[in-house]
Amino acid sequence: MNPNDASAHCEDNSSPDDPMDDWLFLSTDSAVRPGPEVSGENLETEDRGPLKTKLISVWNSVKYGWSLKHKSKFSKSSAVIMFGQSYELRDHGEKSLEILLFVSKKRRELQFKLRHCSSDERENFRRSFASVLWLTYRRGFPQLAGGSLTTDSGWGCVLRTGQMLLAQGLIRHQVPPGCTRCVGYHAVKDDLDLLAICPAAAAERGLDAKEGPNKFGRHLSLDSLMDRPKEAHLRRVVSWFADSPTAPFGIHKLVELGKSSGKKAGDWYGPSIVAHILRKAVAASADLPDLVVYVAQDCTVYLEDVKRLCERPLSQPWKAVIILVPVRLGGQDLNPSYVTCVKKLLSLQCCIGIIGGKPKHSLFFIGFQDDHVLYLDPHYCQPAVDVTRENFPLESFHCKYPRKMSFCRMDPSCTIGFYAKGQKDFEALRTDVNQALSISAETYPMFIFAEGSSQEEEQGGTHVFQNNIAYIQRKTERRRVDTCNSMDEFVLL
Repeated sequence: MNPNDASAHCEDNSSPDDPMDDWLFLSTDSAVRPGPEVSGENLETEDRGPLKTKLISVWNSVKYGWSLKHKSKFSKSSAVIMFGQSYELRDHGEKSLEILLFVSKKRRELQFKLRHCSSDERENFRRSFASVLWLTYRRGFPQLAGGSLTTDSGWGCVLRTGQMLLAQGLIRHQVPPGCTRCVGYHAVKDDLDLLAICPAAAAERGLDAKEGPNKFGRHLSLDSLMDRPKEAHLRRVVSWFADSPTAPFGIHKLVELGKSSGKKAGDWYGPSIVAHILRKAVAASADLPDLVVYVAQDCTVYLEDVKRLCERPLSQPWKAVIILVPVRLGGQDLNPSYVTCVKKLLSLQCCIGIIGGKPKHSLFFIGFQDDHVLYLDPHYCQPAVDVTRENFPLESFHCKYPRKMSFCRMDPSCTIGFYAKGQKDFEALRTDVNQALSISAETYPMFIFAEGSSQEEEQGGTHVFQNNIAYIQRKTERRRVDTCNSMDEFVLL
């Protein structure tokens, strides 16, 4: 992390010589996946000339790459939680010694097994993180409607984090379990470098080192490391987010749908507006007839509205649903009382991430360790990829470097995402989320599930929810706050 961006009480307190740092960021091509830490949102966002556009893209990329030296360090004593999965990152020797103190027989056998288990746990985290789709600024795509912009660098980061959240939901919905880890991990260029320099280490990861370091560079490619049947599922999802006017969830389509909210290319998009843009994009897509997106209103998920949206005629199974809940968790800063609740939500397997960030700097939150939130940063500007090419490259859609920041730096305006495959999954989601939300009962719940529909609430006032004291307090105690430095204009609850 850039130390100039953090206040003294928000610094990452990991030990500077923590060996986890070397383990997590082993790479011989440090320029390929630099650590994200750049903010381009303070730059001018009107239509720019080609030279100015290029300079802004270069500026974002240079700052992004420079921050690689400020790698996040991960504690060995605490688990990392990501998309509801827990990963123990203990050192081999520590874990083996801890158990061997209790068991003296078969020392060698036990030690070998435990070390192998610990290595697998770390490797699972590496693979799982590298499998998440990373959607960043792009340059050199067809002009956006209404101007001459051919890049979203400097203004489109919230749209990109929204794309990442939707992509995670589509991966859950479309890609068979286990496919993304295999494809995503091998699609990162770092593995090719590792195979060339250290075949033994590459063999542990399942990479074929038989060709040797000299022949490798000439004969092997990323495609040769992938399972092609599984790869096809991922390529299809990636193509939906292409920087092309025909892509259903590409930057061109999202900008077009934002016009109804008074937005245009080059404008700032807040998390709540992006949630509604994503809802419209999925509704307009012919590729996903069995998926809908529901956006909560007034921090309330209306059960009747969800039911009406998901039900199909003739007693057919429910459609799958992505639930998006725009919230504001404080005034100008995050209210610390909500941190525990945010952790609980990120610990749920039904949670597909959070469109959040720092003020005027959007990030995609996917997990946490202790008091630090794990994220992907969209601020690295990369060339647009032509997804119409056969076997188009996937490298730029995956990131190898986990990053984290203190929760206290988190902007209070965000949108939380959940996914349910059907009615049974939605009921389980509701139960699990309600349990997580009960953590914030001493303040106000972050959001609630309510019977009825939004139309009933608008027509009949708050009588439908008179038993929900927290809801009534929300309705009567709202006040506006200064959000000029925040990610969104929002009503504080």
